[in-house]
This record gives sequence, structure tokens and C-alpha cells, in this order.
Amino acid sequence: MPARVEDVHQLAEGMPYVTVLHGPKGNPVYQVGGKSFVFFRTPRPDAADPVTGERYPDVIMFWVGSEGDKLAMVQDESSPFFTTPRFEGHPSVLLRAADLGRLTRAELAELIEEAWLSRASRRRAEGWLREHA
Repeated sequence: MPARVEDVHQLAEGMPYVTVLHGPKGNPVYQVGGKSFVFFRTPRPDAADPVTGERYPDVIMFWVGSEGDKLAMVQDESSPFFTTPRFEGHPSVLLRAADLGRLTRAELAELIEEAWLSRASRRRAEGWLREHA
């Protein structure tokens, strides 16, 4: 099944110890231990249509485990993930909600699990990995 925005919410909320905050414009921010691992960005000038210059209204940020993971994702031309100069050196990738359907729900689940693992405390991450080995 192709991934949908509803899946992002369901999967992120389904991870343990998650809290959901809302940014000033109501955009959801999923956190574990006070650290964001998935959040819906508000339109920003760094993520815009290259032809029209119109800011993308649907960018979702996912933390990743390392810069190497990030580069593998954004340098793959078949991948829907991207980054911007603003996030150079930041362990995250961006994905437009409009492109979620290019991922399966299973791929999205893996992405969210990895994002959660990259931000969870060592004790929580190890516990989760033991349960889901």
C-alpha cells in the first residue's frame, strides 16, 4: 500500500514514549524524550518549487541516524527525499507529503522507526530493539 499522511501520524504516535506538540501554526511535532523525530514544517523559503518559487506547504522532516544515511537517501535520484542548504550537516531528510505515495507504508514505518531510534535515549532504544528484533 502506498504511504499516506494519515500513516505518518499513526506510525509516529504509535512509537513508545511519544508526545505530540503543535507548532505556532498548528503543525504537529512528534517527540521522544523532548527530542523531535518527525515534524511537519510550515512553508519556508528553503523548500520551494524551482519553477514558480512557491513555497511547498507540505514538507515533513524526518531525523536520520547519520550523515551517511542522509546522503544515501538524498543522493539516490529515484528517492523522494531531499534536503536544502539550511539543513547541511543536520541529520535529517525532507519529504513532501505529495510524494508519500512513492513509499510503501512498510517503508514509511521503517523510516519513522529509524527516526525514533535516532532520537530516543539509549535505554529506550535498546528496549524497543529487544522487543522488535
